[in-house]
Amino acid sequence: MTLFQKLAEWERNLRQSYNTDLSTPENRRRAHIYNLWFDHAILRGIWTNQYEVAPGVWRSNHPTHKRFARLKKMGVKSILNLRGAAGAAHYLTEKESCAALGLTLVDVTLHARYAAPPEDIQAVIDAFRTIERPFVMHCKSGADRAGFASAIYLMVIEGRPVAEARRMLGLRFLHVRRSRTGVLDYILDLFEARQRETGIGFEEWVRTEYDNTAVQADFDARFKPWF
Repeated sequence: MTLFQKLAEWERNLRQSYNTDLSTPENRRRAHIYNLWFDHAILRGIWTNQYEVAPGVWRSNHPTHKRFARLKKMGVKSILNLRGAAGAAHYLTEKESCAALGLTLVDVTLHARYAAPPEDIQAVIDAFRTIERPFVMHCKSGADRAGFASAIYLMVIEGRPVAEARRMLGLRFLHVRRSRTGVLDYILDLFEARQRETGIGFEEWVRTEYDNTAVQADFDARFKPWF
Protein backbone atom coordinates (compact mmCIF):
# COMPACT_ATOMS: atom_id res chain seq x y z
CA MET A 1 0.00 0.00 0.00
CA THR A 2 1.40 3.42 -1.00
CA LEU A 3 1.64 6.38 1.35
CA PHE A 4 -1.20 8.08 -0.52
CA GLN A 5 -3.40 4.99 -0.12
CA LYS A 6 -2.59 4.83 3.59
CA LEU A 7 -3.52 8.49 4.03
CA ALA A 8 -6.75 7.99 2.09
CA GLU A 9 -7.67 4.99 4.23
CA TRP A 10 -6.87 6.93 7.41
CA GLU A 11 -9.11 9.79 6.25
CA ARG A 12 -11.98 7.41 5.43
CA ASN A 13 -11.74 5.75 8.83
CA LEU A 14 -11.62 9.10 10.61
CA ARG A 15 -14.61 10.36 8.65
CA GLN A 16 -16.61 7.22 9.41
CA SER A 17 -15.84 7.44 13.12
CA TYR A 18 -17.70 10.77 13.22
CA ASN A 19 -20.55 9.69 10.93
CA THR A 20 -22.74 8.40 13.76
CA ASP A 21 -26.40 8.25 14.70
CA LEU A 22 -27.96 10.67 17.21
CA SER A 23 -28.73 8.13 19.93
CA THR A 24 -26.46 9.52 22.66
CA PRO A 25 -25.06 12.94 23.56
CA GLU A 26 -21.59 11.80 22.48
CA ASN A 27 -22.89 10.46 19.17
CA ARG A 28 -24.77 13.70 18.61
CA ARG A 29 -21.58 15.69 19.28
CA ARG A 30 -19.62 13.57 16.81
CA ALA A 31 -22.41 13.81 14.22
CA HIS A 32 -22.34 17.59 14.56
CA ILE A 33 -18.60 17.60 13.88
CA TYR A 34 -19.13 15.31 10.89
CA ASN A 35 -21.81 17.56 9.41
CA LEU A 36 -19.86 20.73 10.06
CA TRP A 37 -16.45 19.69 8.71
CA PHE A 38 -16.69 16.44 6.74
CA ASP A 39 -20.02 17.23 5.06
CA HIS A 40 -19.06 20.93 4.74
CA ALA A 41 -22.02 22.47 6.58
CA ILE A 42 -19.55 25.12 7.76
CA LEU A 43 -19.70 26.52 4.20
CA ARG A 44 -23.42 26.01 3.67
CA GLY A 45 -24.22 28.19 6.66
CA ILE A 46 -23.16 31.25 4.65
CA TRP A 47 -23.67 30.04 1.05
CA THR A 48 -26.95 28.52 -0.13
CA ASN A 49 -26.74 28.06 -3.92
CA GLN A 50 -30.51 28.63 -3.74
CA TYR A 51 -32.45 29.43 -6.91
CA GLU A 52 -36.11 29.44 -7.92
CA VAL A 53 -36.48 26.91 -10.74
CA ALA A 54 -40.21 27.55 -11.28
CA PRO A 55 -42.96 29.17 -9.19
CA GLY A 56 -42.93 27.44 -5.81
CA VAL A 57 -39.98 25.20 -6.74
CA TRP A 58 -36.50 25.90 -5.43
CA ARG A 59 -33.11 24.22 -5.68
CA SER A 60 -30.43 24.49 -3.04
CA ASN A 61 -27.47 22.93 -1.36
CA HIS A 62 -28.14 20.93 1.82
CA PRO A 63 -29.77 23.36 4.28
CA THR A 64 -28.66 23.76 7.86
CA HIS A 65 -31.28 23.72 10.61
CA LYS A 66 -31.39 27.53 10.63
CA ARG A 67 -32.02 27.57 6.90
CA PHE A 68 -34.75 24.94 7.22
CA ALA A 69 -36.40 27.29 9.71
CA ARG A 70 -36.08 30.22 7.30
CA LEU A 71 -37.53 28.12 4.48
CA LYS A 72 -40.48 27.26 6.71
CA LYS A 73 -41.06 30.98 7.31
CA MET A 74 -40.95 31.53 3.53
CA GLY A 75 -43.93 29.18 3.23
CA VAL A 76 -42.06 26.09 2.03
CA LYS A 77 -44.09 22.95 2.74
CA SER A 78 -41.80 20.12 1.62
CA ILE A 79 -38.16 19.17 1.19
CA LEU A 80 -37.07 16.85 -1.62
CA ASN A 81 -33.82 15.25 -0.52
CA LEU A 82 -31.84 13.92 -3.49
CA ARG A 83 -29.12 12.33 -1.31
CA GLY A 84 -31.07 9.22 -0.31
CA ALA A 85 -32.35 8.02 3.05
CA ALA A 86 -29.33 6.14 4.40
CA GLY A 87 -28.37 6.44 8.07
CA ALA A 88 -25.67 9.07 7.58
CA ALA A 89 -25.42 11.86 10.13
CA HIS A 90 -26.42 14.54 7.63
CA TYR A 91 -29.62 12.67 6.83
CA LEU A 92 -30.55 11.92 10.43
CA THR A 93 -30.04 15.58 11.33
CA GLU A 94 -32.15 16.70 8.35
CA LYS A 95 -34.91 14.28 9.27
CA GLU A 96 -34.94 15.59 12.83
CA SER A 97 -35.02 19.23 11.65
CA CYS A 98 -37.89 18.64 9.23
CA ALA A 99 -39.93 16.79 11.88
CA ALA A 100 -39.39 19.57 14.42
CA LEU A 101 -40.41 22.28 11.91
CA GLY A 102 -43.35 20.44 10.35
CA LEU A 103 -41.73 20.14 6.93
CA THR A 104 -42.58 17.06 4.86
CA LEU A 105 -39.37 15.25 3.91
CA VAL A 106 -39.38 13.23 0.68
CA ASP A 107 -36.32 11.08 -0.04
CA VAL A 108 -35.04 9.94 -3.43
CA THR A 109 -31.58 8.93 -4.60
CA LEU A 110 -29.64 10.49 -7.45
CA HIS A 111 -25.95 10.13 -8.20
CA ALA A 112 -23.86 12.79 -9.89
CA ARG A 113 -20.68 10.97 -10.89
CA TYR A 114 -22.24 8.18 -12.92
CA ALA A 115 -25.33 7.80 -15.06
CA ALA A 116 -28.35 7.25 -12.84
CA PRO A 117 -30.42 4.09 -13.33
CA PRO A 118 -33.74 4.79 -15.06
CA GLU A 119 -35.71 3.79 -11.97
CA ASP A 120 -33.95 6.50 -9.96
CA ILE A 121 -34.79 9.14 -12.55
CA GLN A 122 -38.40 7.93 -12.63
CA ALA A 123 -38.56 8.14 -8.83
CA VAL A 124 -37.58 11.80 -9.04
CA ILE A 125 -40.29 12.46 -11.63
CA ASP A 126 -42.86 10.65 -9.50
CA ALA A 127 -41.85 12.74 -6.50
CA PHE A 128 -42.34 15.92 -8.51
CA ARG A 129 -45.91 14.89 -9.27
CA THR A 130 -46.89 14.14 -5.69
CA ILE A 131 -44.88 16.48 -3.46
CA GLU A 132 -46.68 19.35 -1.79
CA ARG A 133 -45.62 22.79 -2.99
CA PRO A 134 -43.83 25.07 -2.37
CA PHE A 135 -40.85 22.75 -2.06
CA VAL A 136 -37.06 22.85 -2.08
CA MET A 137 -34.97 20.13 -3.72
CA HIS A 138 -31.41 19.73 -2.55
CA CYS A 139 -28.30 17.59 -2.83
CA LYS A 140 -25.04 18.32 -0.99
CA SER A 141 -23.64 21.34 -2.82
CA GLY A 142 -26.66 22.19 -4.99
CA ALA A 143 -24.49 21.97 -8.09
CA ASP A 144 -24.92 18.61 -9.82
CA ARG A 145 -27.78 16.42 -8.61
CA ALA A 146 -29.93 19.45 -7.86
CA GLY A 147 -29.09 20.82 -11.30
CA PHE A 148 -29.96 17.59 -13.08
CA ALA A 149 -33.20 17.23 -11.12
CA SER A 150 -34.09 20.85 -11.89
CA ALA A 151 -33.54 20.21 -15.59
CA ILE A 152 -35.82 17.18 -15.36
CA TYR A 153 -38.47 19.26 -13.61
CA LEU A 154 -38.40 21.90 -16.33
CA MET A 155 -38.62 19.35 -19.15
CA VAL A 156 -41.19 16.96 -17.70
CA ILE A 157 -43.38 19.09 -15.44
CA GLU A 158 -43.06 22.52 -17.05
CA GLY A 159 -42.73 21.31 -20.65
CA ARG A 160 -39.66 23.46 -21.28
CA PRO A 161 -37.17 22.64 -24.08
CA VAL A 162 -34.00 20.81 -23.19
CA ALA A 163 -31.92 23.79 -24.32
CA GLU A 164 -33.50 25.85 -21.55
CA ALA A 165 -33.45 23.04 -19.00
CA ARG A 166 -29.72 22.40 -19.41
CA ARG A 167 -29.02 25.88 -18.03
CA MET A 168 -29.63 24.28 -14.64
CA LEU A 169 -26.25 22.60 -15.12
CA GLY A 170 -23.83 25.48 -15.31
CA LEU A 171 -20.91 27.24 -13.70
CA ARG A 172 -23.21 29.71 -11.95
CA PHE A 173 -24.23 26.75 -9.76
CA LEU A 174 -20.62 25.43 -9.61
CA HIS A 175 -21.34 22.54 -11.96
CA VAL A 176 -18.27 21.72 -14.06
CA ARG A 177 -18.97 19.81 -17.25
CA ARG A 178 -15.35 18.75 -17.64
CA SER A 179 -15.55 16.68 -14.45
CA ARG A 180 -17.01 13.23 -13.82
CA THR A 181 -20.35 14.94 -13.23
CA GLY A 182 -20.28 15.83 -16.92
CA VAL A 183 -22.11 12.56 -17.45
CA LEU A 184 -25.25 14.50 -16.48
CA ASP A 185 -24.71 16.88 -19.41
CA TYR A 186 -24.02 13.91 -21.65
CA ILE A 187 -27.38 12.37 -20.75
CA LEU A 188 -29.08 15.60 -21.84
CA ASP A 189 -26.97 15.66 -25.03
CA LEU A 190 -28.13 12.16 -25.95
CA PHE A 191 -31.76 12.94 -25.18
CA GLU A 192 -31.67 16.21 -27.13
CA ALA A 193 -30.30 14.43 -30.21
CA ARG A 194 -32.90 11.69 -29.96
CA GLN A 195 -35.73 14.17 -29.44
CA ARG A 196 -34.61 16.07 -32.51
CA GLU A 197 -34.95 12.85 -34.51
CA THR A 198 -38.22 11.52 -33.11
CA GLY A 199 -39.91 14.15 -30.94
CA ILE A 200 -39.83 11.78 -27.96
CA GLY A 201 -40.34 13.25 -24.47
CA PHE A 202 -37.77 12.89 -21.73
CA GLU A 203 -39.82 10.61 -19.48
CA GLU A 204 -40.71 8.27 -22.34
CA TRP A 205 -37.07 8.24 -23.49
CA VAL A 206 -35.90 7.27 -20.00
CA ARG A 207 -38.55 4.58 -19.75
CA THR A 208 -38.08 3.02 -23.20
CA GLU A 209 -34.61 3.83 -24.58
CA TYR A 210 -32.23 5.07 -21.91
CA ASP A 211 -29.60 2.52 -20.82
CA ASN A 212 -27.53 3.96 -17.99
CA THR A 213 -24.81 1.30 -18.24
CA ALA A 214 -24.29 1.96 -21.94
CA VAL A 215 -24.39 5.72 -21.41
CA GLN A 216 -21.74 5.54 -18.72
CA ALA A 217 -19.51 3.29 -20.81
CA ASP A 218 -19.83 5.64 -23.79
CA PHE A 219 -19.10 8.68 -21.63
CA ASP A 220 -16.01 7.02 -20.14
CA ALA A 221 -14.74 6.13 -23.61
CA ARG A 222 -15.30 9.58 -25.10
CA PHE A 223 -14.29 11.94 -22.31
CA LYS A 224 -11.34 12.36 -19.98
CA PRO A 225 -12.64 14.39 -17.03
CA TRP A 226 -10.34 16.83 -15.28
CA PHE A 227 -11.41 15.44 -11.90
